[in-house]
Amino acid sequence: MVESQVEKRSPLKRLIISLLSLLIATILLLGINIVSPGGMTMFAGKRPTNLGVKDGMLAPCPSSPNCVSSQSTDTLHKIEPLTYNSSAAEAMTDLKKVIESQERTKIISESPNYIYAEFKTKIMGFVDDVEFYLDEAAKLIHVRSASRLGQSDLGVNRNRIETIRAAFDTLKG
Repeated sequence: MVESQVEKRSPLKRLIISLLSLLIATILLLGINIVSPGGMTMFAGKRPTNLGVKDGMLAPCPSSPNCVSSQSTDTLHKIEPLTYNSSAAEAMTDLKKVIESQERTKIISESPNYIYAEFKTKIMGFVDDVEFYLDEAAKLIHVRSASRLGQSDLGVNRNRIETIRAAFDTLKG
């Protein structure tokens, strides 16, 4: 009798049951994140091993649209670098202040001309890797911001760099 009841369910009812199941699973995941916001790493992915500056270049963006880089040549990934007029040391100090003012951000490594930081999303804990490379001769700070997981980032990486640019420009006067 149970089998015949399942078979009689309309496609709409099966869809509703599936969506409710997905909603419950999402609520449970969100609940875990709220109870333990720092502990959820399900969507963090693994830290890339190809980051850093090699021959004056940051790592190229992958073919997916979830990355922007000031050193990219294609329009999908291209973003303008940051500019500065102060000393290199002052520019990096200002940039570090801006990065540290962002929520859910952790600086992983830094040197006089390089900063690597991880940015974590609030709800699901996705992690984006963001790099800054100071080219003192050109008075530029090259940027690269890339999602670790997924294909699309809905413009998050581009918006992040533009937010950082606006805050940085405010500090440099």
